[in-house]
Amino acid sequence: MNYENHFQTTNFYFASFALAKGFKLVDIDRSEKRHKFIFSDFSSTEKLLKDFNFSQEDVEEVKIDSRKLITAIKMLKDKLYQG
Repeated sequence: MNYENHFQTTNFYFASFALAKGFKLVDIDRSEKRHKFIFSDFSSTEKLLKDFNFSQEDVEEVKIDSRKLITAIKMLKDKLYQG
């Protein structure tokens, strides 16, 4: 499938963070040794990645409910081990 206009990352923790923030996971590409997590909205996800990597800890854009993050981690692990 063609994912040109989608955001792709191999970073499990960022993918979990993006899921917990409400971004839509479209697919997981398992064709390479490191799986790629593919999200639908390229521009918004790219901004979220910048915030995730470079924002201060107490900035609102990177604050997240820990329960949502744990749920996102569990969901991603389930998806990884299904395929």
